[in-house]
Amino acid sequence: MKTGLWVSIVTVAGVLGFFLGYNISSYTGIEPGYFETAEAGGYGAATEATVTEGISKEYQDYYKELAEEE
Repeated sequence: MKTGLWVSIVTVAGVLGFFLGYNISSYTGIEPGYFETAEAGGYGAATEATVTEGISKEYQDYYKELAEEE
């Protein structure tokens, strides 16, 4: 096939895939802005937080010591 036809096929498939994924994601229940919150997994809590939920006192002290070393 010609290169122009392949470029067209890939472009159309990419655009359709994007819109299909965007449409499906609206049904997942995750609201926009969720991953910007400090509670979202992988982002950690704010540095001003005094108590971190789900971490034992021992680990909180360990991480506090690490922050003081910097």
